[in-house]
Formats: sequence, structure tokens, C-alpha cells
Amino acid sequence: METEVTVRDVMSREFVGVSESDTVLGAVGLMDEEGVGSVVVLRGSEPVGIMTESDVLGVVADEADPADTPVSEVMSEPIISVEADRGLADAAGTMSREDIRRIVVEEDGELLGLLDERDIISASASLSGVPSFRDGRHPVAGSPVADAPAETDPVGADPIGGVTDNGDSAEYSDRSICEACGTLSRELSNVNGQLICVDCRDV
Repeated sequence: METEVTVRDVMSREFVGVSESDTVLGAVGLMDEEGVGSVVVLRGSEPVGIMTESDVLGVVADEADPADTPVSEVMSEPIISVEADRGLADAAGTMSREDIRRIVVEEDGELLGLLDERDIISASASLSGVPSFRDGRHPVAGSPVADAPAETDPVGADPIGGVTDNGDSAEYSDRSICEACGTLSRELSNVNGQLICVDCRDV
């Protein structure tokens, strides 16, 4: 009997933490230095929010000064978390319903790390025995399904969500992978031979 894959099995224990009073500019500096796309906002040792690259773009769009803007004003809150021993498919379903790309992982109220879409995609590929996303079952440039509608993901591309006996796929089956940023998206367009999400097209 196969053991269910849990969040603990694929989560990342490494994360960058900042305080609510830190400036957006300072947090962005940490994100750049550590090569991450988000920071966990802490009140002491308690996670109270997450600030992502999208939140930073909002500051720029509002023409606010990142050096004078505290992280608390732009972070996403309240925090959404899962227990480390929760099933990965269940956690992926929560992320899909909440329309978030990252979720905080806790154990007995203690912050352990983060789970993001890339962790789920990587686990999905491993469980299905797929060495990469360029095996012809995912709509990437040069693949047999490259010209298929971007919002349709081929059957078998989502072993985490699963496929029912009648062919109906579960969570994430209506999403594909942006080749520029690596995130899941329902809307991809072919730009210069790459499938790109809306956010990357607007950059």
C-alpha cells in the first residue's frame, strides 16, 4: 500500500523572515540577496503575513516610496497555513481554492517552512516518473501539444490532483506552467516560442 505524500515530504524549510515594521525596500533587498520571491512577515516568532513580488509591484504602481512604506501595509493577511503532516493533495486544493501560490507550514503552532507551487509541480513530476516538464505531456515549446489551447492541460499532467476513472481531472488540471516564471496559470499565450502567463506578458 502506497503511503500518502505529505506537505512535510516536499516543503522547503528555508524561508526569509522580516518584521512588520521593516520597510518594503529593505525586504526587497533581502529577497534579492536570498534569491526568493517572498518573505514571511513575523511578529516575534509568529507568522502574520506574507509579502510577495506582486505586493511590491502594487507599491510601485501606487507610486509610493518603498523606503517609507512598512511591510505591514502591503503584506497579504491573514496568514493561511497547513500542518506539516497534511496530505499534499489536500494542501494543493487549499491553495487552489484560496488562489494563492504559497502557504505557510506549521507544526504544533511552530513555523516550519513554506510550500509553494513549484514544490507541488516538482513532487507531481517525481510521482509520475516524469524527469522534466519537456516530455511531451506538458504544453511547452516544441512539444506535440504546444499548439493546444493553453488553458487545457493534458490528462496525466496532474498526478497530485489525480484523474478520475471517467477522465475528469482534479485540482490544477485546468492550469499549465508559465515558462518564464514557472508558476501555474489558467491563461498562457505563445510568445516567441514560449508559453507565457498574463503577468509575464505585461512585464
